[in-house]
Amino acid sequence: MEEVENVRDAVRSRYAELAVIATTGNAGCCGDTEACFGAVAYDESELANLPGAAAYASLGCGNPVAIAELSEGEVVLDLGSGGGIDVLLSARRVGPAGKAYGLDMTDEMLELARKNAEESGATNVEFLKGHIEEIPLPDESVDVIISNCVINLSSDKARLLSEAARVLRPGGRFTVSDVIADEDMDEDVRRDMQAWTGCIAGALSRGEFLALLESAGLERAEIVETHRVHASAGSAIIRARKPADNASSGDSAARASASGDRVG
Repeated sequence: MEEVENVRDAVRSRYAELAVIATTGNAGCCGDTEACFGAVAYDESELANLPGAAAYASLGCGNPVAIAELSEGEVVLDLGSGGGIDVLLSARRVGPAGKAYGLDMTDEMLELARKNAEESGATNVEFLKGHIEEIPLPDESVDVIISNCVINLSSDKARLLSEAARVLRPGGRFTVSDVIADEDMDEDVRRDMQAWTGCIAGALSRGEFLALLESAGLERAEIVETHRVHASAGSAIIRARKPADNASSGDSAARASASGDRVG
């Protein structure tokens, strides 16, 4: 438990600092490692009409919204939503009948994200405070989970993925960008907390990630590396689905409305 708190405190401190920096200029990426694309991952049309601070606070290693295949009326959850860029972009795609949630543990990032949402005029978004290993949403209340270079920061990834499976509806999609470690990553890198908050040391290997997705009850998993970010790691797109059942059919807009009724 002490180790979990130590990791959380280090991550919280680093990203609180980056949130403050983002209000005045580019916050830098993932501790200034090569892991981060930042706003470069998004094209100009996506960034149009978004507050500058949302782009400045983009600390990810990809663009999960671009690969999530979001549809009108869906409910989306962004794990580790930071300054809110992926939540705001998701909100545009799911439209007024849908909803985009952001979950973050850092007060400074939540304050920035809510300000960005207000400035952008988004009305179908909600930012929640909490840990990504303890998602404060009901069972089967989300159609799509996205995340951008955050899962590697978690100190309990098995619990995180179990929680993701819990809140996904049958047939729901898990589509994230994250860092994947090579199987032979050096133990010195693994022990380096600066490298952890910089998105490298805590990364799972391909085999580890696939095994945890399966254990969480997610299927059809695939991991596709997009670019190298370190001598021992690469950025990748990770996809999986929650198995569908006969009760999973229905109108997306109606499901979104029902979710809004359940969540305070």
